[in-house]
Amino acid sequence: MRIFLTGATGHIGSAVLDALVRAGHEVTALVRNGDRAGEISARGGRPVLGDLSDVDSYAAAADAHDGYIHAGLDRSPRGADLDRVAIDTLLAAARRPRTSNTSTPTRRFFIYTSSLSVLGRVPDPAAEDAPVNPIPLVAWRPAHEALVLDAESDRLRTMIVRPGVVYGGGSGAVADLFTGASNGLIRVVGDGGNRWPLIYDHDLADLYARLVAHEDASGVFHANDEADERVNDIVSAIADQVPTRPDIRHVPQDEARVRMGAQAEALSLDQVVRGPRARAIGWTPSLRSVSGSVARLLDEWRQRNVNLVS
Repeated sequence: MRIFLTGATGHIGSAVLDALVRAGHEVTALVRNGDRAGEISARGGRPVLGDLSDVDSYAAAADAHDGYIHAGLDRSPRGADLDRVAIDTLLAAARRPRTSNTSTPTRRFFIYTSSLSVLGRVPDPAAEDAPVNPIPLVAWRPAHEALVLDAESDRLRTMIVRPGVVYGGGSGAVADLFTGASNGLIRVVGDGGNRWPLIYDHDLADLYARLVAHEDASGVFHANDEADERVNDIVSAIADQVPTRPDIRHVPQDEARVRMGAQAEALSLDQVVRGPRARAIGWTPSLRSVSGSVARLLDEWRQRNVNLVS
């Protein structure tokens, strides 16, 4: 299939690009500059230079695709507004009539990348039908989810993927813990007793690929390994793997908020999340323990840092 992808150089989008190319799809990827365009080409995608902040830079290129995956996010103060514009632009492209082609699915698809943070604090298991209670950092996301879900029609199926804390490949919150450990000090927001809904980036990408291929799939899908690991357990496992055991400092949330803003609350959320709808289409994470996979993940983090320096 021909798929248009935003965020292809980000943590999630990068993994999704690789999974889609492996599955034999033709992927058009929105990138901001020529250096990134070369990276996308080398990995089998077709780059289009543009930016979410400039609709004219990608609107025409988005036409004539079989499906759309929005994994990009502008992290500026305008991020929420630009996300809404991108959704409107891509949904408009997805709704336009296309020339009949018997080799492609009868319905186009649109996958929107949200976040499990829209659930807020959920100390008891919460599945895809749980009510949302977003923290301020993602207070705008439920409205965007609703916009996508309401676009479902007999010609377009729409899906929401809510990833948990994404790790692997040297990026994300777990990688930040590795960085802290290598520098001799790991900072933990709060008491560390909270549980993170974790997901390995390769496994998350596999969910996207399965949703693309599953022509009956639509609605909300949670993406996490359901291991319910506590932050303290992850930190302890990391500390045991580095050459010099680091100091571990628990930072009160008020203090962390001064340094990190709204992200501090996200890192201290206690969440127990389940994804029966994702499991129902045959998706099962291959990696289900950060604590038990620290040596492997530390190697990934080191390789990532070597690549960035070289």
